[in-house]
Amino acid sequence: MGSLHVISHPLIEAKLTRMRDKDTPSPEFRTLLREISLLMGYEITRDFPTHLISVETPICLGEFPALKDDFFTIVPILRAGLGMVDGLLELMPFAHVGHIGLVRNEQTHLPEEYYYKMPEGYERSVIMVVDPMLATGGSAVDAIDSLKRRGCNNIRLVNLVAAPRGIDAVRAAHPDVDIYVAAVDEGLNEHAYIVPGLGDAGDRIFGTR
Repeated sequence: MGSLHVISHPLIEAKLTRMRDKDTPSPEFRTLLREISLLMGYEITRDFPTHLISVETPICLGEFPALKDDFFTIVPILRAGLGMVDGLLELMPFAHVGHIGLVRNEQTHLPEEYYYKMPEGYERSVIMVVDPMLATGGSAVDAIDSLKRRGCNNIRLVNLVAAPRGIDAVRAAHPDVDIYVAAVDEGLNEHAYIVPGLGDAGDRIFGTR
């Protein structure tokens, strides 16, 4: 059974507050998102298995922990998820990156897939699906559906801000997937945006409207 992990840390909270400010410009918004993603990465990877390897230090030969498996795949949901990739890659430069393109239908608020590209052998890796916002949960559920249809079974969902409705939707559709968030907000407005949220993450990352 997957769990909900709310990553509470003063640095994350302070940086997220600055991201919520409507007057924070896109360059600073991107930097803050990268920094929070890196900080969240420590918790996301906390249970990654290790094994002992032999290493010769300048003093002597010893047995020390190394990652048991270094095949990890970061999968941003386009386009806003791209803003979280650099921070995670800074922490795990050996990770691979795949992409899932989803667009939200403004009438139905449901996602439609338009792009899917993954590294070779990704089905055997630990997969981290990343997207700053978990609103209705439609995009996350659809992305995880796509991955599972292609044989993936070790998936983690990483979001910055989540609404209870989105969390419930993912847990109902994929109860085996762990969800990692920096904050759980109040809910959604009539346009399915998170309240209080931080606006449209994609627009704020890339300076579009």
